Amino acid sequence: VQLVESGGGLVQAGGPLRPSCVASGRTSRITAMGWYRQAPGKQRELVAIIYNGGFTNYGDSVKARFTISRDNAKNTAYLQMNNLKPEDTAVYSCHAPSNMGVNYWGQGTQVTVSS
Repeated sequence: VQLVESGGGLVQAGGPLRPSCVASGRTSRITAMGWYRQAPGKQRELVAIIYNGGFTNYGDSVKARFTISRDNAKNTAYLQMNNLKPEDTAVYSCHAPSNMGVNYWGQGTQVTVSS
């Protein structure tokens, strides 16, 4: 399984951004698609994840601002980020756990929020 992110970039505080992640290869193995982020000097943290059945989970710092969705026909996950804050600045990586016990990762996309 390969994961490719796009849609990161530079945005002013309060603005939106909508990165996406496209999965290819043996996508039938995927049990969920999600996003993690890592800022300089900080640990990687869960942003949001959506499971095959549609259940979602969010990190506490992004609840009510971010929404994850998925287009199964396109094997694509989207992360709608609203009301962005400078503390949201990080590298955002797409993640897909599989039913084989393997975790797949994208290469990451930089999101920078200016104050």
